[in-house]
Amino acid sequence: MANEDQTEGKAKDIGGKLKEEAGDLMSDEGLKREGQAEQAEGKLQQGLGDLKEKLKEAFKD
Repeated sequence: MANEDQTEGKAKDIGGKLKEEAGDLMSDEGLKREGQAEQAEGKLQQGLGDLKEKLKEAFKD
């Protein structure tokens, strides 16, 4: 089961990919970079969520 950070991070990553593609299609470098930044933020948040799950599992007992 995914935690909130994993879910929100994945959503940001997907939204960022869509923005990057839209920027590509419209030749809008600003939108493209914004999408790339959102993807990076999403991946970072997903990683934080993964770490939380690993810590929760490690201290489960």
